[in-house]
Amino acid sequence: MKRCAIAGWGTALPDRRVTYGSGARTVTRYRIADDVSQLDMLAAAASRAIEHAGIDAADLDLVIAACAAGVQPIPCTAALVMERVAPDARAAALDVNSTCTSFITALDVASRYLEDGDHERVLVVSGDVGSRFLDPAQRESAALFSDAAAAVVLTRGDGTQGVLSALQQTWPEHAHDTELRGGLSRYPAQRYAEGDPADYLFDMHGRRALTGMLRVLPGFFTRFWERSGLGLDDVDLVVPHQASGAIGLAMRRIGIPTDKYVDEVAAFGNSVSSSVPFMLARCLDDGRLGRGDTVLLCGTAAGLTANALALRL
Repeated sequence: MKRCAIAGWGTALPDRRVTYGSGARTVTRYRIADDVSQLDMLAAAASRAIEHAGIDAADLDLVIAACAAGVQPIPCTAALVMERVAPDARAAALDVNSTCTSFITALDVASRYLEDGDHERVLVVSGDVGSRFLDPAQRESAALFSDAAAAVVLTRGDGTQGVLSALQQTWPEHAHDTELRGGLSRYPAQRYAEGDPADYLFDMHGRRALTGMLRVLPGFFTRFWERSGLGLDDVDLVVPHQASGAIGLAMRRIGIPTDKYVDEVAAFGNSVSSSVPFMLARCLDDGRLGRGDTVLLCGTAAGLTANALALRL
């Protein structure tokens, strides 16, 4: 076990709500206002996590921003968050990106720093504004995504809490099933006028992405259980990435019963990198998870990437 304890957590959710569908099929999505930025949400969630942890922001040793799409190409998003919430900290700042599962990857990275004794207090913050990249012509994705942010402060704890096991794997043959091509070196922003505007909007081939996910997940989780030495009975709750309405199908495919996992896609949608930590924070707030519980954080992401991490709280 790599020692790692959640000392505090915080979230940020826009006030603006948008609903799709009707009756039992109604879903709610959250979208930021025009005068609110991704950095505003990240800073709000980070500040709440720091306050909840009861530490001075200046005492942070490391800030990790785990976002699918950062605030700007340079500097790293973590440095911009640090400028807002911990300007006096003598901390390192870096970004981690495995798109929708970025928080899980960052938690694994942070636990290694903590276990090795390199850092004592680590802030991990995730959040995306998917609404600013949506293509209205793709109705499936336009009605799926929400904007949100979530953050945790991690310490080494008392030695009984930590990462029990983690596994991440990518199948690059599915790399183009979900993508956002424009904005960096492939299609620089200054060439927008002469290029295809669609390259600067989120592009998802939903059926292909779902088929790929369902194909790889059973084998991936078999490897995770074997690697970890854990079984489903050792896990108190599964917090999966809230990818889509097909979350139940994915959970059934890997043998996880309905009462064992969180499914709030209808209420909150897919909030990209903040999806897993946002749901984790909700479960900590409402008592579904508590001290001593083992939670399995998992999900799939663009790449195609699968990610799973077992954490004892």
